[in-house]
Amino acid sequence: MNRRNFVSVLAGLFASRGAAAAGAGGSAVPKLVLSEDEWKKRLAPEQFAVLRREGTERAGSSPLDHEKRKGTFACAGCDLPLFDSSTKFDSGTGWPSFYTFIPGHLEMKTDFKLIVPRKEYHCARCGGHQGHVFDDGPPPTGKRYCNNGVALKFIPA
Repeated sequence: MNRRNFVSVLAGLFASRGAAAAGAGGSAVPKLVLSEDEWKKRLAPEQFAVLRREGTERAGSSPLDHEKRKGTFACAGCDLPLFDSSTKFDSGTGWPSFYTFIPGHLEMKTDFKLIVPRKEYHCARCGGHQGHVFDDGPPPTGKRYCNNGVALKFIPA
């Protein structure tokens, strides 16, 4: 087995583990599928870059990082509620962060863009890229769902 084959096999193993984790419990959310042109009409350019092209907004650029009111954070692409404001915390990273999500509303996959595997999450309805989850969050989960603010909209309670 050469190095290229080894990397492909390794990537496949991580991807299948990520898919299995995402499938645990299953998602009953109906899918929203639009063409690239429809997404471009629906989203601002910076939202399109993050939600559809898996980009990352500049740290500290989102006013949602400082949002402290009660309410819900929903996907900016399709309005699916993703996080309750009671799960938001100040991670000091410059991005809105949450320690858990609304069950069934996120799907996970493994991201190898930085060589080291990271767990990336997407909206379960439209597939829009939201951010990455890390194991350095607060109790009770110990998770930090680090979200692009431009990929969210806040709906006050």
